[in-house]
Amino acid sequence: MKKLRKTLALTALSLVSGTVLVASPAHAAPTGTAGCPTPTKAETRRSADGKEDRPAKGATALKGVRVGHLPKGFLAGQVVVNKLRGAVEYGYQWYDDRGEIDRKHRSLWVRVVCWPAAGKLSHLKKAPLDLGTFSGHDKTARIGGRTVLTKEGDGALGHGRYVGWVEREGVIVTVMASEPLVPELDKIVKGIRL
Repeated sequence: MKKLRKTLALTALSLVSGTVLVASPAHAAPTGTAGCPTPTKAETRRSADGKEDRPAKGATALKGVRVGHLPKGFLAGQVVVNKLRGAVEYGYQWYDDRGEIDRKHRSLWVRVVCWPAAGKLSHLKKAPLDLGTFSGHDKTARIGGRTVLTKEGDGALGHGRYVGWVEREGVIVTVMASEPLVPELDKIVKGIRL
């Protein structure tokens, strides 16, 4: 299970170049993304090494991001940092010990993407993301008081629901909630503050 998560994280880091990509340091947010939370050097190293937190960190696992509603039942977690074609992504995934194909598997992934070109919801479809993209099967919805793009989880995302929105110019937030957490998605999205 841990090996699969590490493989997914490394795959996300290496899809473009075919090699493991070293993420940018904490202070190197792309130009035009002032106020976008960025990882520390230690978090960047932990992500590159695929290190897991046991127990998982809490609602402030990401510096500069508050997850006001964090469901219970997570046993582990890990930070994910990646640099992609003019964007920096910084996220945390909480999960339990069930297999990822088990429909009772509980996982939550909250990610902030610092990308200067993000200005409105339709820009999410053009965001330079390798994992968790929006393209053709997404819909606009109102969740947690925000207008978001949403789609069913599939492939590497797993089962559940995936949503994303532009928090402010240059700052995208995405959330992937596994199937058992979908009923709490409204509270999760509403509780996220940068």
